[in-house]
Amino acid sequence: MSVSPLPKYHIVKEAILERIINGSWQPGALIPTEAELCREFGVSRITVRHTIGDLVHEGKLRTVQGKGTFVAIPKLQERFVQRAFGIYEDMERYGLHLTTNVLRQEIVPVQLEVANRLQIRYNDPVHILVRLRSINDVKILVSTTYIPVYLCPELVNDDLSTGSLYQLLQSHYDLKIARGIRSLEAVAAGPWEAHLLDIALGSPLLHLDSVAYLADGRAFEYSQALQRGDRASIEIEFLPEPQ
Repeated sequence: MSVSPLPKYHIVKEAILERIINGSWQPGALIPTEAELCREFGVSRITVRHTIGDLVHEGKLRTVQGKGTFVAIPKLQERFVQRAFGIYEDMERYGLHLTTNVLRQEIVPVQLEVANRLQIRYNDPVHILVRLRSINDVKILVSTTYIPVYLCPELVNDDLSTGSLYQLLQSHYDLKIARGIRSLEAVAAGPWEAHLLDIALGSPLLHLDSVAYLADGRAFEYSQALQRGDRASIEIEFLPEPQ
């Protein structure tokens, strides 16, 4: 009984996947051109295009008009379980390098909605932090964070462009997250976030609304994050009902 040889595009696809999986081609890296892949594997351009098309569809590669084809950056995964990590810690766990551009860092009087979430009085001073977060130069999310000034008066002078905000709050101000509440909804990108994230107006976003609490029950951080829907996935852990 003879075995039919694998289609050429399948062999090329497996070879490309192997390079992505073993790290030879890092997330965000530009892969060889179609012509270079044709020469390397001894196949036609149609075969290479078929292969690349499949991998783009599967989310392993992404093509940018006029620039080439790149290894796709793994989607940020939100796990709805009992843990209290910020996005910086999450990315460290996945081995991804997160960069932060601080767009705003100042003290302002708190508005009523935020005051209610933070359990403080209207017009009390809060730190407001607006940060644009990227992975391998791909803009992923923009977040707005509010922290009561009385908890960490000098935060306005701290460098928040590197490292974890939660780690800084714990090490400098002894503020350690004990629990948090997070809600999630799908929204469409407006002009401001579309411009910041380099996406089309109306693109899908995940809106994450979070409050973090200290062990004594005080709310110490309220944040709103708008995260690109095409760069995120959701994982929900569920447990059986106690018997």
